[in-house]
Amino acid sequence: MSSTANIQPQKGNKTSIVIALLSIVVIIQSVKIFLDYHEKGEVKQQLVSTTEDLTDTRQRLVEISSELDQKIVEITALGGNVEDLKKAKAEVEAQLKRNVAWSSKMIKELKDRVAGYEELLRTKDTEIEKLQSLNTNLFSENRTLKTELNTQKNQLEDSISRLAKNKEELAGKVVLASQLKAEGIKVVALSEKGKERDTPFRSRQIEKLKVEFNLSENKVAPIEGKKIYIRLTDENSQVIFDMAKGSGTFILNDKEEWYTAMQEILFDNTRQKLTFIYEKGSEYPSGNYLVEIFTDEYKMGSAQFVVK
Repeated sequence: MSSTANIQPQKGNKTSIVIALLSIVVIIQSVKIFLDYHEKGEVKQQLVSTTEDLTDTRQRLVEISSELDQKIVEITALGGNVEDLKKAKAEVEAQLKRNVAWSSKMIKELKDRVAGYEELLRTKDTEIEKLQSLNTNLFSENRTLKTELNTQKNQLEDSISRLAKNKEELAGKVVLASQLKAEGIKVVALSEKGKERDTPFRSRQIEKLKVEFNLSENKVAPIEGKKIYIRLTDENSQVIFDMAKGSGTFILNDKEEWYTAMQEILFDNTRQKLTFIYEKGSEYPSGNYLVEIFTDEYKMGSAQFVVK
């Protein structure tokens, strides 16, 4: 009886120990589950907070980018330097284009950059105020100066206008004074045997027509090459010309006109004598004829002859 009584208490002690150990295990597992759940909740909350923080910061970057654009336009219009603003703008654009997994540390660095950009914008607001004040003062000074300059400009323009007019008048007088004149114009008919006859001519007596004249002395005219043209016209104002015999066209009063004959000479201001001989190749109808002499688009002289 006594042996059996001793064994039963020992079994009861072991059972109690096992139950206690199981309870401890259950408690530990429960605590672990609770801690894991709590930790996951904190991580999730932290992730949500980080995402919201990143979204807000990037939105602020977008706003700063727009503000930088505005400041660049304003300061450029006021004549200020915008290199630092352009550099900041490029940095902001680069940040907005980044596509990475943002850590808390990176978000903090980004927020620090945003704070720096905001400080730059505040500094530029002060700079814009100074530039606007300076430009206002300059505008006032420039307006006064512009009024004075306009007065001086008008006076100067009046003086220049008078000088130009005088110069133009003088140049016109010089041009007119330098024009050459044909003196002693003589028109004779040459027979087949070379005999000369003065006007009036008979048609059968004109084998060739000779025109002679001297270039008058002119101390204003320069020594230079000249093209001397003669033009024969009948009483119907029709020009007599034959391209096979040296006739052609020249410019007169901005129009292309026919000439009968032409010579190139060096005008040397020695009253040189020129002779033109023109063979028409057919008879001259009866009537009054005009001989005109030209150079440099002006008339040097003229003469008439009559064919009976």
